[in-house]
Amino acid sequence: MSSTETVDPRYVDIDVWPTVKAVEAMLEGQESSIAAIKHEVPRIAAACEASAQRLMRGGRLVYCGAGTSGRLAVQDGVELGPTFGWPDERTAYIIAGGMSALMKSVEGAEDDGEAARRAINALSLNADDVVIGVAASGRTPFTVGAISQARGFGALTIGVANNRDTPLAAAAEHPIVVVTGSEVIAGSTRMKAGTAQKAVLNLLSTGTMLRMGRVYRGLMVDMIISNAKLEARARDMVTTLTSCEPAVASDALKVARGNIKKAVLIAMGVDVANAGKALGENGDDLRRAIESLR
Repeated sequence: MSSTETVDPRYVDIDVWPTVKAVEAMLEGQESSIAAIKHEVPRIAAACEASAQRLMRGGRLVYCGAGTSGRLAVQDGVELGPTFGWPDERTAYIIAGGMSALMKSVEGAEDDGEAARRAINALSLNADDVVIGVAASGRTPFTVGAISQARGFGALTIGVANNRDTPLAAAAEHPIVVVTGSEVIAGSTRMKAGTAQKAVLNLLSTGTMLRMGRVYRGLMVDMIISNAKLEARARDMVTTLTSCEPAVASDALKVARGNIKKAVLIAMGVDVANAGKALGENGDDLRRAIESLR
């Protein structure tokens, strides 16, 4: 039995504890799960750098998982578009039981490693792709099967687990193992293990986007402007980065058709054609584009 499934004797009577005491115990478990990530920071950083190298060559980001782990993986992936302008067509999900399993459990799906291998085959992966598999136990046949098959295609593979010495960690090129131990409620890996998984996924995807130049001076300069609030935020970004007036920033964003990076260069006095050229010649990295124009 994995450590995430074992019963912690400290909590065997939690169902009769005062609610305040029970909630305090659960909160302490959440805090300890975050603290457990510290040991894996070097491995997370290495995975970010390796992922960025592959994705900058045009690769796709693929998330794999079952149950809670699969749902957390999808949650991370769907945020990358609005936050960092990551294209939907360069994100894929391989979820046990299919995407409908995000809403309702599909019995036996997590044990079907062959289904995962078929799903990987259907993506026609190559060495530019990055595949992240998430499983609290580290033994879920579906997730292990996906990662093993993906590695066979030469894709970069990352495995996120909450138990030591597991098949997932062995299968992945970049294993990230955050040992969260027994849950306050035995086997409820949506708690401590799930919290650690979500935090690790946040770090992985955000760190990768950092290395890809999708953040400049702490700002989300590849953000997609999809509503009035984000339009105001984009205007504030351009204003902050160029010290221009808000009206100038708004005009620059209109000329740039909502492209924040291009709008920054335009607000600095670069014409739209040369702004696009500078970004194109510098891998769409705003910092490098600005330096090239100095």
